[in-house]
Amino acid sequence: MSVAAGRRTLAGVGVGRGLVVGPIAKAYPSPVIPPQGGGDPAQLGPAFDQVATSLQARAQAATGALAAVLGATAQMAADPALRAEAEQRVAAGETPAEAVDRAIARFVDMFTAAGGALAERVTDLRSVRDRVVAVLLDLDEPGVPPLTEPSIVVAADLAPADTAALDVRQVLAIVTERGGPTGHTAIIAGQLGIPCVVRTTGIMDLEPGTEVAVDAVTGTVTLDPGPEIREQSRARRAAAVALESDTAPGATADGHAVKLMANIGTGKDADRAGAVPTEGVGLFRTEVLYLGRATAPSQAEQVAEYSRVLRAFAGGKVVVRTLDAGADKPLPFVTQAGEENPALGVRGYRLVRSHPELLDTQLEALARAQAETGTTPWVMAPMVTTPAEARDFAARARAAGVSIVGVMIEVPAAALRAREILAEVDFVSVGTNDLAQYTMASDRLRGELADLLDPWQPAVLDLVDSTARAGLRARKPVGVCGESASDPVLALVLVGLGVTSLSMSVGAIPAVRYALRHHTSAECATMAATALAAQSAGEGRAAVVALLHPDVRETLGV
Repeated sequence: MSVAAGRRTLAGVGVGRGLVVGPIAKAYPSPVIPPQGGGDPAQLGPAFDQVATSLQARAQAATGALAAVLGATAQMAADPALRAEAEQRVAAGETPAEAVDRAIARFVDMFTAAGGALAERVTDLRSVRDRVVAVLLDLDEPGVPPLTEPSIVVAADLAPADTAALDVRQVLAIVTERGGPTGHTAIIAGQLGIPCVVRTTGIMDLEPGTEVAVDAVTGTVTLDPGPEIREQSRARRAAAVALESDTAPGATADGHAVKLMANIGTGKDADRAGAVPTEGVGLFRTEVLYLGRATAPSQAEQVAEYSRVLRAFAGGKVVVRTLDAGADKPLPFVTQAGEENPALGVRGYRLVRSHPELLDTQLEALARAQAETGTTPWVMAPMVTTPAEARDFAARARAAGVSIVGVMIEVPAAALRAREILAEVDFVSVGTNDLAQYTMASDRLRGELADLLDPWQPAVLDLVDSTARAGLRARKPVGVCGESASDPVLALVLVGLGVTSLSMSVGAIPAVRYALRHHTSAECATMAATALAAQSAGEGRAAVVALLHPDVRETLGV
């Protein structure tokens, strides 16, 4: 049933905790190419240059995941293969606007067919298309218009460049018709602390200015909300403010300690996270330093950036992930051409097979930063699959002078062999986003498969359980740094499984701390057993919610 037919509530997939009410502001549509085409052939190259430069400038001004994806999108606009195809089409008689549109359409088809993480870049490709065509046709840049009042941003989908242009002080929530809960829009909204609902069929039928309520917990958008919903919104905002006043370390009701840490991508992120109550950094995405560059950063540049982060958390725990390039984060100086499925190809630690100097330089830089600051980083490699790879990484890291070494658990093979992997390293951290994708054989781009990608899936929790039990036996830490750590209900399950630390966006920490403080470690263990015994993700979550302390259900709106 359509909105026009009288629907008052639209359903999607929620990301975050907020419930807000406000008018919608719709993004400008993609530019339409007129029948006669258009554009000056001499401006084709400069148009690509202008877009690439603009995107790179936004990347440098942004932080965290937003900076990473903007840098990667800027590389797309500068990609010589894409430009070459557009130029060939112009030489064959197409207008510049037509050539850009059709060249990028072919790349979109290629990326979509490849699936996996590469397919997640389709939104970014389309953003490049829209921006270059707008320059060629002298049109307004597509995306969200300037916001004159606090508004709910509505779009078919939002590219990272669109998100970067937002004045977050005026954004109450983001609602999209496409996308998925682990896509770029959702991740960036989480980083910015903005409630988000994706996969919302019918949202684009609404007129600008329509008053709606967006509930990120239930994943719903309610038209013309009444007094009851407005009061719920006020109560949830007041509760969120109250939660932020608790700055104690993370722990269960009976005093079982659980470190609550921040995910960061840059030194700027570290400065911001270091100024609020956190217990360190659980994931430092070092690839942000590499994105948008034609060559790798020098060792001196890396030492400066790593030292800045370590100083922000002087004497504290900082978990550093080594370069996680490839798949949806291509780098022109390492990415291999012709990979049919980059998500299953040479990415993360596997780059050591072809470019060992990248890892060696990074490890040496981390060791130098440790010596300069007196703070010891915990250094882990992404996409490690076998105990042999863990052994090789540990040997390389220790030879470079890194003293605390770990790996990411992101693929089922690593989870199933966690005991053997932990025999080689000092700690592991579970990346639940990729673990869900690889376990459920479901492309993270495909929003219609969001139910399979749900981190509550019992099969995914089985692998987290296997990893956590291996950590308990080895008496070594097992953290979680995927998006599931930011869900205060799922956080209780993860702690019940034996996870020792949770890393998330800074804004998610207060709710997780509150949930932990209201449950004992034994209650968390009961919740974990309940979730593992469920037949489906939805059944598991509902059963755990029924076990929650009433104050937690009421305060967090679950």
